[in-house]
Amino acid sequence: MSTTPATPPRPAVPPRRKRREAVGPRLKPVLAVVFGLFALLSVNAVYLLGVRLLEAASGATYQNWFYLFMFLGHLVLGLALVVPVLVFGAGHMRNTWNKPNRRAVKVGYALFAVSLVLLVSGLVLTRIEGIVEVRAPAVRSVSWWLHVLSPLAAAWLFVIHRLAGPRIRWNVGVRWAVVAAILGGVMLVLQAQDPRRWNEVGPASGEQYFFPSLARTATGNFIPADVLGNTEYCQSCHPDVHDAWSSSVHRLSSFNNPPYLTSVRETREMALARDGSLQASRWCAGCHDPVPFFSGRFDDPEFDDVSDPTAHAGITCTVCHSITHVNSPRGNADYTIEEPQHYPFAFSDSAALRWVNEQLVKSKPELHRKTFLKPLHQSTEFCSTCHKVHLPEELNGYKWLRGQNHYDAFLLSGVSGHGVGSFYYPETAQSNCNGCHMPLEESDDFGAKRFDGDVLSVHNHLFPSANTAVIGLVDVIDVPEETVEAVIAEHVAFNDGVMRVDIFGLKPGGTIDDELVAPLRPQLPALEPGGSVLVEVVVRTVKMGHLFTQGTADSNEIWLELTARSGGDVIGRSGGMGEDGAVDPWSHFVNVYMLDREGRRIDRRNAQDIFVPLYNNQIPPGAADVVHYRLDLPPGLTGPLELEATLHYRKFDTTYMRHVYGEGYRNELPVMTLATDRVELPVGRGLAPITVADVDIPLWQRWNDYGIGLLRKGGGSVGELRGAEEAFREVERLGRPDGPLNLARVYLAQGTVQDEAIEALQRAAAFDPPAPPWNVAWFTGLVNKQNGFLDEAIDNFRSITTSSSAELRRRGFDFSKDYRVLNELGQTLFERAKSERGPGRAERRRELLEDSASQFRAALEIDPENATAHFNLDLVYRQLEQPEDAARHRELYAKYKLDDNARDIAIAVARRNDPAADAAANAIVVYQLNREESLGFTEDPFSLEVARPTATVAARLEAKGAATDQLAAAAEPAAMATPVAGGGAGSPPAPRGLAGEGEQR
Repeated sequence: MSTTPATPPRPAVPPRRKRREAVGPRLKPVLAVVFGLFALLSVNAVYLLGVRLLEAASGATYQNWFYLFMFLGHLVLGLALVVPVLVFGAGHMRNTWNKPNRRAVKVGYALFAVSLVLLVSGLVLTRIEGIVEVRAPAVRSVSWWLHVLSPLAAAWLFVIHRLAGPRIRWNVGVRWAVVAAILGGVMLVLQAQDPRRWNEVGPASGEQYFFPSLARTATGNFIPADVLGNTEYCQSCHPDVHDAWSSSVHRLSSFNNPPYLTSVRETREMALARDGSLQASRWCAGCHDPVPFFSGRFDDPEFDDVSDPTAHAGITCTVCHSITHVNSPRGNADYTIEEPQHYPFAFSDSAALRWVNEQLVKSKPELHRKTFLKPLHQSTEFCSTCHKVHLPEELNGYKWLRGQNHYDAFLLSGVSGHGVGSFYYPETAQSNCNGCHMPLEESDDFGAKRFDGDVLSVHNHLFPSANTAVIGLVDVIDVPEETVEAVIAEHVAFNDGVMRVDIFGLKPGGTIDDELVAPLRPQLPALEPGGSVLVEVVVRTVKMGHLFTQGTADSNEIWLELTARSGGDVIGRSGGMGEDGAVDPWSHFVNVYMLDREGRRIDRRNAQDIFVPLYNNQIPPGAADVVHYRLDLPPGLTGPLELEATLHYRKFDTTYMRHVYGEGYRNELPVMTLATDRVELPVGRGLAPITVADVDIPLWQRWNDYGIGLLRKGGGSVGELRGAEEAFREVERLGRPDGPLNLARVYLAQGTVQDEAIEALQRAAAFDPPAPPWNVAWFTGLVNKQNGFLDEAIDNFRSITTSSSAELRRRGFDFSKDYRVLNELGQTLFERAKSERGPGRAERRRELLEDSASQFRAALEIDPENATAHFNLDLVYRQLEQPEDAARHRELYAKYKLDDNARDIAIAVARRNDPAADAAANAIVVYQLNREESLGFTEDPFSLEVARPTATVAARLEAKGAATDQLAAAAEPAAMATPVAGGGAGSPPAPRGLAGEGEQR
């Protein structure tokens, strides 16, 4: 029997798992959505990136409303893509995480990670308010590059990933890529046909609406008032900037400013009565009233200058930031302004759509930034459009006249690094007005930047300056009292250290020709009772880039007060103030006493009547003035004599304010103390001098400033020039090259250029360290020209205009912009051409004449209204036998030159009618401190205090360490000015601009 072994049981086979599809039925629709959105985004992205590359290549701006809607579509599509990508990615990884093709799985993970990078970088760039707001420039830059490059990486990874699955249908991808390229390319070509028209002069057709203002719109048409006046739109993203602007004089420039309202009403009434239209008064509107002006309301004779909303708009954010071009440096609003391209829904009534607009701006700020912040906004020429003024014939019915001019004063100063003849220079030039008048302040505004270090800052749009009056006079806008006080305090803080007063010396005997005892301190001489003494007070501009005072120089009230006390009693005073707040008219004022053609004072800002100054006491940057005071000491004087000098500033004088508010007005406008000095002198017979603490001013600089003041006042006065010469010799003895350099200025003024001037300049150049080489070249050129050494003078002047040394570059100096040098070079070349006589020298003569003409043309590029250049071009073109060009410049010279005959008549009338102004108009003035009328005034008739500022402004001030809680009280009445030898009745005021415009920061 056989046995068969038993068959072992077969092991149980586990059931087969159902194969999970990588992309199942539920994921396929999601994937379709992802592909569809990605396809649309690819077309959209090609267009957006193409516009960006086009702008980078051309330097022009092509973004417009269509571009912005495309960008909005990009945001919507991108946000719509977030959820499908996350859902598909999670589901797809769940289905494939254990697939055997590990390479495909890993690439899939990488693809999903890159997709997340794409989405997250897009969200970072979007800056959704309250959710994602990344402001760091470095982070945003990295995010942008990730957002641009990650789609390329995703496409590459997708191809590799799909190699593990079904065959890729390349034809579909290629066709869509071609469609995307064609659509994007067509849109890009169409977009390239319409770049933004910036940096272009607006069409002349707009003059019919805007002349004699020189402003133009980009289209020649009006701009809607709601576009120009929509400051609330700006406030939403720039609250700190808006807060400062709301209290600024720019904000209060228009009919909301009571003094301006009074003046512009008179101008409008004059124009309507004289011409039958308001056209002449447009001259004001391009700068003061842009919203009613550019919207067309200003020309309406029935315009309600109180109730119309545009009357209160002032110079709005949009007005300044919509200027696209500075047409010329002539001023008088010579700019082009556009209706700005706002993002979609900017003016929507829907809160939701306005929110979309705000997010769109934050997500894509480039176009907004380019539209509202252009390179021209950082230029001095931008400010010059309204801070340089001329009075056209259409306004005054007479002829072209120069008005206030911040721009040229700054340009020709040492502060700008362009003025070749300045007394002082900063270590580095101040490149524009914003450096002083728009200081940085800490802010978390959306537009804040890290200008200095890690602190977010914006530029202060209060534009701090010296106008402490207007903010407290506004009655059509509700301004809280604490805001008024804070704004005034900020202006006061801004002016700290701007000016300097120095009681420099005495002249026992009390006359100009007596011997000078100086400097006062550390040594002080003893005075004898019963004697007379001349007190020499120096007023100096220290931190100033333009003339002091500037702007409304005819109504600004700046005066020097000098009080003499002994034993608590006032024994002499000049510059006092009466109970009604009016300053004694016999005081020394640092202003312009402007006349009309009838010899009456311009006392109400009636610009249409401005004609000629009776005197001009403005002080250039980095220059000085010397004020002389005579004090007769009482015979029984026993105690020490205290002299206190104070420079006061008040925005508007009492006469003007009475035109605004009526004859009974008591002038209690804020009074700033800009500078003060005090000295106490021993009094007694036979007393020795005493020693006290010295002043905190370098000794050489005190002498230099005194000499500068005498030089500027000197004119035809031998005595003042002699005093300046002695002062500059002392500067040289103290080891400063400024001494011999300034001696050369004196000798040029005296006409002694054949010996003394040459020797002085040689010593200045040989000093260790030497005088500035540009100064030496300038004055050497003037001396050589006067001595007939024309070739040498040409070399001197040309070395200034062409020099670009390492020092000049480091300090930011460029003297080729000083049109005085260009004019001198042109004149010298013209004189040199005259010596090339005969047919054989004709070619050389023509070369010199052409060179001369080019210099004058260069001067006119900087100052198109320069009478000297036009006069000389007339002469040059005659010699070049170009009669049409000669005639054109002859006509322009006639337009811009002064009318000396009419000036003399007006000045003579004014001097007869106003004794105090007549005395102040002399070349040399001595103010009497013992005038009896002044001693009866009450001391300190009223005082003005400003509380410590609070809230936002206070924080800014405390951060700067500049907060102040008090304005100086105004002092008492006055003193009489007495003319001395060298300037009798009828003598014109001394020239004020003897190569003395300088600055030290």
